[in-house]
Amino acid sequence: MARSPGSTSRQPIRRHQPAVVAGPRRASALDGLVREGDGVLLLGLEELGDDPWGVLAASGLRMIRVEDDDAAVAVIADGAAQVVITDAERGPVLIDAVCERPELAAVHVVVCADLDSPEQLRRALDSGADDVMRIPFEPQVLAVRVATGLRAARLRASEALLRSLVDNIPGALYRCACDLDWTMEWLSDEIEEISGYPASDFIDSAVRTFASIEHPDDHEYVARSVMESVDTGRPFALEYRIVRRDGSVRWVLERGQAQESGDGRWWLDGAIFDVTARREAELALREREVIQAQLAEVRASRTRIVDAADRARRDIERNLHDGAQQRLVSVALGLNVWLAQHRDLPESCRAPLRAVLEELHAGLAELRDLARGLHPAVLSDHGLEHALHALAQRAGVPVEMEIDVPPGRLPMAVEAAAYFAVSEALTNVARYAGASEARVSVVQADGQLDVTIRDDGVGGAALGAGSGLEGLRDRVAALNGTLAIESVPGNGTQVRARLPVAGQAALTR
Repeated sequence: MARSPGSTSRQPIRRHQPAVVAGPRRASALDGLVREGDGVLLLGLEELGDDPWGVLAASGLRMIRVEDDDAAVAVIADGAAQVVITDAERGPVLIDAVCERPELAAVHVVVCADLDSPEQLRRALDSGADDVMRIPFEPQVLAVRVATGLRAARLRASEALLRSLVDNIPGALYRCACDLDWTMEWLSDEIEEISGYPASDFIDSAVRTFASIEHPDDHEYVARSVMESVDTGRPFALEYRIVRRDGSVRWVLERGQAQESGDGRWWLDGAIFDVTARREAELALREREVIQAQLAEVRASRTRIVDAADRARRDIERNLHDGAQQRLVSVALGLNVWLAQHRDLPESCRAPLRAVLEELHAGLAELRDLARGLHPAVLSDHGLEHALHALAQRAGVPVEMEIDVPPGRLPMAVEAAAYFAVSEALTNVARYAGASEARVSVVQADGQLDVTIRDDGVGGAALGAGSGLEGLRDRVAALNGTLAIESVPGNGTQVRARLPVAGQAALTR
């Protein structure tokens, strides 16, 4: 056959439009069946001419003629033809080429053979064609064969689409009987990934019933839930456990609905999904929430303990100041008055009283230091800045002070933690560091109070059991703060406390 202008050897294709004979048109098997884009591919059979194909063109089918097998496969791959009509010589070769490409399996191949040629008929029957049609043929016979081919091609395409969907859905699709064994009529292969058992084990309950892999504690729940859905006609969705082939337990989500088959039987159509990972994640999240709640309660209780201890210290300090200290001050004043009134007494009488008075003043000083150590009144009455300056004045070394905090009072717990951090650090500087000076920095920024104490002493300080810094770290931690110490031997020590300000109970006066 001569090629059309511009055709190539790889895909010599031409549209075939047979002449249509004028006159009344007879009803055809293709009436109402042809859709836009449907086509018939002709390969070979040039000796029949154009007239035999007129009934196909008249029904709206697009007729495409190609010259070789490669071009035919290309047309089929493009989806331009759903039915192929070829001869006994080219048919086997084309069918082999189509079978090598599973994506072309939907095409319907009709092989034509001369009924008077046993050899052609044998080749056509052995080719694996979908249909064999004799030559010559009547137009209506051709229309019936092509109509059958179109239906078959569409059915195969639908089945291929369904298979693709089933293969790519992350779950097992099924149809089973409405019995308590859930006898499977059809089940996708994904069930093996979920349960460890192949789908064939469950078809007609050949090896085991699906109910047999349900967790014993969930079997009654599953049966009751599904049967309630069947009775009400509503879809069901339930989660339950199954026991896998290896003995492990998996959680599955099953969704489905009952369908009547028309013969009085009811079927369940649905899908089963493995949701073990989701259930484990939800359980882990719940456990984490419980742990976080417990941790928050522990932190809150620690804060309450520190607050209670601070209140107790303040009460003791005020009781010492207003009670015992005032009594001792009154006694000291009384002794001073008596000595002033009895200057004429011999020194031998006055000396013992002076000694008692000196001891009394020393005791008062120690009592004031004790009260101040419990909780300084200046901190409660005047705030952190005044209290820190008072600390610096009593320190055993010169102290350079830098305080940068907004006006107003900080939360009571934060003020107390900052004060005792500076107090403990300066006490250690005076006792152990051998320092010539110290520097205190208190800065509030980004919702935190940053307290830093540096000295130029011998270094080597560390957190340890029994040290004041250990108790200080617990106090800071109770406020969700941090305490860090840098102390290189011979290079001084730095104590740094970071205290969150936001979220702490504000000081109320």
